Amino acid sequence: MDYIEVNFGIEPFEEYISDVLASELGEIGFDSFVPAESGLIAYIPSSLYDESKIENLLATFPFEASIEYEHAQIESKNWNEEWEKHYFEPIIIGDECVIHSSFHKNIPDAKYDIVIDPKMAFGTGHHETTSLVIGELLKMDLADKKVLDMGCGTSVLAILAAMRGAKELLAIDIDTWCVENSIENIALNNITGIEVKLGGAELLRGLQFDIILANINRNILLADIDKYASCLKSGGELYMSGFYVEDIPLIEAEANLYGLKLEYFKEKNNWAVVKTVME
Repeated sequence: MDYIEVNFGIEPFEEYISDVLASELGEIGFDSFVPAESGLIAYIPSSLYDESKIENLLATFPFEASIEYEHAQIESKNWNEEWEKHYFEPIIIGDECVIHSSFHKNIPDAKYDIVIDPKMAFGTGHHETTSLVIGELLKMDLADKKVLDMGCGTSVLAILAAMRGAKELLAIDIDTWCVENSIENIALNNITGIEVKLGGAELLRGLQFDIILANINRNILLADIDKYASCLKSGGELYMSGFYVEDIPLIEAEANLYGLKLEYFKEKNNWAVVKTVME
């Protein structure tokens, strides 16, 4: 698959502005992001690139900042090699969990050793939302639970859930790259019991889960909470991330409409994860 690389320059540069820009770009088809010194590099499949959507996004951008951009066509390449050269450093969470790629050396020992070769898929664990959900997974009782990883990216969350005893897992993403990369990463970790599907919430009809992990973005979550609720068992838990602390009231209000009660939230650099429970 060929991609368009768009280099955004932000003046004055602030990390939170870059985060918001990435979140809004995700809603118009961009699926991978790399921090730059004074901006953001974003990637979108060539077939989805629409410059008018970028112009509309920037015209209504909620912060006062000068944002300029330039784009270039890039051909399919060895994305593992690109990550190795430039972007992906191992993630170490105490002595509990280490997330690294197959090319990393001298990895410290940890209870859960996860190998992720990310290609273009989001979800290495570096982003606040992924690390927040990982923190929740490390506390959960997952033994014999049926788990859904919605918007799975690299499937790092599904892989960790399997390592922690989940008995049956489904990983879903709308992006073909993510599905292919998930299958590769699951094999790298010698994990069985994870089914990976291409698609969206329409795939959930008739299914039931004990735990749902949905690390996507605010608008998709708001649109699909009803579908998540419909496939949660009584007492089941829905963990949602991919939005900011100030978005929590919107998420909670929508969740309440479908019998989901907010138990708590946690935040990291203003990104949030919420735990809701089916009453």
